[in-house]
Amino acid sequence: MPPVSDRGPAGLDLGPLGYGAANLGNLYRAVTDDEAWAVLDAAWDSGIRYFDTAPHYGLGLSERRLGRFLATKPRDDFVLSTKVGRLLRPSPETGNRLDDANQFVVPAALRRAWDFSADGVRRSLEESLQRLGLDAVDVLFLHDPEEYDLGPALATGIPALAELRTEGLVTAVGVGSKSTEALLAGVRTQVLDLVMVAGRYTLVEQPALDEVIPACRASGVGIVAAAVFNSGLLASPRPGADARYEYADVPPQILRRARRIEEVCAEHGVELPVAALQFPLREKAVRTVVVGGATPAQVRENAARMRAAVPGELWSRLDAEGLVPA
Repeated sequence: MPPVSDRGPAGLDLGPLGYGAANLGNLYRAVTDDEAWAVLDAAWDSGIRYFDTAPHYGLGLSERRLGRFLATKPRDDFVLSTKVGRLLRPSPETGNRLDDANQFVVPAALRRAWDFSADGVRRSLEESLQRLGLDAVDVLFLHDPEEYDLGPALATGIPALAELRTEGLVTAVGVGSKSTEALLAGVRTQVLDLVMVAGRYTLVEQPALDEVIPACRASGVGIVAAAVFNSGLLASPRPGADARYEYADVPPQILRRARRIEEVCAEHGVELPVAALQFPLREKAVRTVVVGGATPAQVRENAARMRAAVPGELWSRLDAEGLVPA
C-alpha cells in the first residue's frame, strides 16, 4: 500500500480507505437494519474511520442507518461527509411503489427536489443532521451539479458551502461528480477543499488526468477517489464479458484493456481488485479511496486488499505498456 500521511484538509485524517454508504440505502437490493449494522461493524473493525453518505442514497435511509451506528462511537474518532443538492420532499402519490428509477429498493414515499440555492443548501444540511441524529458533519459536497444545471448550481451552491464553512458548521467543502467538467469548474473557483472524483481516475481509465488532477495539484484541492472499480468491472480477479461498467454493459475495448491489466497483475502475483484499490493513492493529490460493500465479508476483503503488498515493478510494467500513466 502506498504510504499515507496527512490526507485531509484542515487536519481531517481521512485514512487510505473510506466506506461509501450507498449500499446502506438498499442500493440494488434490500438489506435489513441488522445487516447494515454488521457491515458498519466490519468497516470499523477493519480500521475505516471515514464514512460518506448522501440524502440521495435510499431517500435518506443510508443517513439514518449510518447516523445510528456512528452515534455509538466517539465523535472525534471518525470523519463524516454527506451531500447537498437534492432535498427530500413528501410524495404520497408514489409511496405505493419502489424507487426503482434510482436503483434503491425503498418505498418512493419521498421525492428528490433539486435545490442548489443558499437556502436549499443550508436546509439540506439541517435535514441531513436530523436524519443522522448527529450535531455536525465534517465534509459537505455538492452532489452531481451537472445533472441539474452546472453553471447556476455552482454559482449559488459553492458560495453557500463556503458560508457554512465560514460559520464553522462544516470543516471542508467540495464537489462530488462523475463529470470532469463539473469537477474542474469547481476546482477553478478556488473555494473547495476536496473533490470526489467518481469513476474518472481508475486503473482502467484516467480522464481526470487531463485537467482535473493538474488543477487540484496547483490549487491544493484534495481528491477523494470513488467508484474505483468502475461499477464492478475491476472488482473481480478476472473480468468477464458480463461485467458491468458505468452501470451498463462493458464496451469491448474497455474489457480488453481491463483483461490485459489483469494479466500483467497476475504475472506479478497481484489480484486485479488489489491494484484497482491502490492505484489512485499513487497520485499525491488523492487523499483517500472510498468504496462501498453490501456485506461484512466484502468490506473486510477490501480492507485487506488495501493493505496487500504491491511490487513497484507492477506499476512500471503497466506504465511501459501504456496501460497506466507513469
